[in-house]
Amino acid sequence: MSSNSKVYTLEEVAKHNTKDDCWLIIGGKVYNVTKFLEDHPGGDDVLLSSTAKDATDDFEDVGHSTTARAMMDEYLVGEIDATTIPTKVKYTPPKQPHYNQDKTPEFIIKILQFLVPLAILGLAVAVRIYTKSESV
Repeated sequence: MSSNSKVYTLEEVAKHNTKDDCWLIIGGKVYNVTKFLEDHPGGDDVLLSSTAKDATDDFEDVGHSTTARAMMDEYLVGEIDATTIPTKVKYTPPKQPHYNQDKTPEFIIKILQFLVPLAILGLAVAVRIYTKSESV
């Protein structure tokens, strides 16, 4: 590409997002693919869904042939100002404390709900055995 090629901002390219006017950003370059929409093997919806953003990943994920890559030159209209494309932020989940269910108050309550009736039953059996042995 020559040094006098037009440089577009993302805002300028984003305006071209219809079937009548479709521009894509791929590999730092801007392509006017309006004339190619009907001929695209994946259909025009695939191209239209990649407008107003950096479509490089979308393009590379499909695995286009060398012929497809060579065809791109005829649709080239300029380059993108990389400073206008937002940087991708990797999602990191918030830090959470380790959850140990054996030490929660709910777990202690569940244990007590099981052990207290069992202890009462055991005490009742012991009293019954003790009182029966004295009366004999």
